[in-house]
Amino acid sequence: MELQFLLRLTAALLGAGIIAFLATPLVKSLAYKVGAIDVPKDNRRMHHVPIPRLGGLAIFIAFLFTVIVLADIDRATRGILLGAIMIVVLGVMDDIMTLKALPKFLVQIAAAGVAVYHGCVIQFVSNPNVFSDSSYLNLGWLSVPVTIIWIVAITNAVNFIDGLDGLAVGVSAISTASLLIIALMVEELNIAVILAALLGSCLGFIPYNKNPAKIFMGDTGATFLGFILATLSVQGLFKLYAIISFAVPFLILGIPIFDICFAFLRRIAKGQNPMCADRGHVHHRLIDMGFNQKQAVAISYMLTAILGLAAVLLTSSGELRALILIGAVIIVGAIGVRIIFKKPHNHSENQEQDHEEH
Repeated sequence: MELQFLLRLTAALLGAGIIAFLATPLVKSLAYKVGAIDVPKDNRRMHHVPIPRLGGLAIFIAFLFTVIVLADIDRATRGILLGAIMIVVLGVMDDIMTLKALPKFLVQIAAAGVAVYHGCVIQFVSNPNVFSDSSYLNLGWLSVPVTIIWIVAITNAVNFIDGLDGLAVGVSAISTASLLIIALMVEELNIAVILAALLGSCLGFIPYNKNPAKIFMGDTGATFLGFILATLSVQGLFKLYAIISFAVPFLILGIPIFDICFAFLRRIAKGQNPMCADRGHVHHRLIDMGFNQKQAVAISYMLTAILGLAAVLLTSSGELRALILIGAVIIVGAIGVRIIFKKPHNHSENQEQDHEEH
């Protein structure tokens, strides 16, 4: 790898981190002025005092500035950035005035459509059928709806796990690091620079968001991170169908995907609106099992890291792929089943000592 590229990669990581770290206090002041405050008013919100929730704006500013300065802005990248701006504007409005689910969903579809229109499309995927002679599948006309569904699903999946101090931003940072390693392995250098900017932006924000949080990301940050992770996984992973396994993006984003799928199935089984918020997410269940907030977040970090490591090894080691994939899925699946079916524990003492996000 050229020295010039390594310097650009390092500059993206450090530059975005410094900008996010310096911008967060300014965004915090802005949040108080515009009334973007998360007031604990139901049992999903386990913090006890009002906390500003516009922190994602600092992550976005750091990311956007760094990418514009250091990355090559091709047509697909331009579409991703335009879609991200739409998502952030929507998130800021939602953090200030709390919008209804349907208009948010429609704007997310439109933002995904902008990215797809500019060339961010899942056209080919590796064939999950190991007995087939064809190594990849051409989605044809299905590529557009499949890509839009993927982007909107991951956008909301990251938002769904934004329920404890430092949880969503930390899981996103670990997922981004996994994507960055794979992008370097397959020499997607421009995608690597963009991912370095995203990782730096997350790391710069974490000191303010870790327990006890001084500021929340809000929908501004959670939906932005979900959107960027979804679109960059399309550009950096699905494009390379001959190298990247179909399972890799699902492993890297395994925790958010598992949580949103479980949430939808749970709500539909109860006859509820799938988009209606409840207190049954994985992080809630970890708290109900008796873990305090820091422990629950650490478990989520660990599971994300295991899946990310499996994705990296799956990309690099040919004959070990099946064993690695099976092992990772069994480990995380077993933990997930235990979390789902474990009876709630008396956790009132933990709630009193933790200040949690929504």
